[in-house]
Amino acid sequence: MHSIGRGRISLWLSVPVLLLAHALCAASTTATTSKPATTKTATSKTAASKTKTTHATAARSKAGAVPRLPAIRSNSILVIDGRDSSVLLSKNADVPAPIASITKLMTALVVLDAKLPLDEPIKVTKDDRATEKGDASRLPIGTTLTRGDLMHLALMSSENRAAHALGRSYPGGIEAFIPAMNAKARALGMKHAHFADPTGLSDNNVASPEDLIKLVNAAARDPVIRAYSTDREHEIVAGRSKLGYRNTNSLVNKADWDILVQKTGYTNAAGRCLVMKAMIQDRPVTMVLLNSFGKLTRVADASRVRKWMEAAESNSTLASSGS
Repeated sequence: MHSIGRGRISLWLSVPVLLLAHALCAASTTATTSKPATTKTATSKTAASKTKTTHATAARSKAGAVPRLPAIRSNSILVIDGRDSSVLLSKNADVPAPIASITKLMTALVVLDAKLPLDEPIKVTKDDRATEKGDASRLPIGTTLTRGDLMHLALMSSENRAAHALGRSYPGGIEAFIPAMNAKARALGMKHAHFADPTGLSDNNVASPEDLIKLVNAAARDPVIRAYSTDREHEIVAGRSKLGYRNTNSLVNKADWDILVQKTGYTNAAGRCLVMKAMIQDRPVTMVLLNSFGKLTRVADASRVRKWMEAAESNSTLASSGS
């Protein structure tokens, strides 16, 4: 993986269909993300000159205007082309940060690695009631669900008590589950990752976008996680009542999105987060968006990335055809 600069969006386009946009990488990135200089220097003049030259070259290309980098609002981003592991977009990709409920992907992986039966009934207890701020759960204490249902709710609707019950029911309990999470992170090569609880409510659950790319790709290889995380809705029986749950990611309801695996997250420290692997322009793309503001920004950022890729594909097609 390429080294990633901090504090700005970088563009690496080694994919053949996106070669046209490669020429604008350095100039466009600097122009859209750097703060204006307070003094004029020879270096800044040289950079400005290079920027103008690059844009002039692009203007003469047969493909016409090259798509600008998408205006990403999330604080950190990493987008990887799954065909060759090339980096398409990055910003703060090597910086660890709180990941909120993205944690639940790791929770599911550890449970599935242990080959615990998904049809085993597990009772939700008061120990599953988190004390951290931001704890949200509609699951009543005393409810008994199968391990599969608990995982379904944790991945699809980010159910915190369900996720905690998965960790608590692990052989050896939470005391054994947390070390298993961190061991799995090391096995996946997640260099900056650390886990302190199975829900993500702890601000000590941290990872970099580079780490999370590895987590998402591992999760995407498991058919159970793929099915549960992308399901639109699920109903469970809690006592005498039926509770309906919906996916926290609105993109799974969009017919024009082909999402293989996904997970959302939110805490005050982490902001709004979204990770997913989806098919875009007939290729698998893994996307990590961390610490965005506003309820809709993370979804809007994902859509901006997709539109940018589609525009780059269109321009590349025009260039190759000589139009």
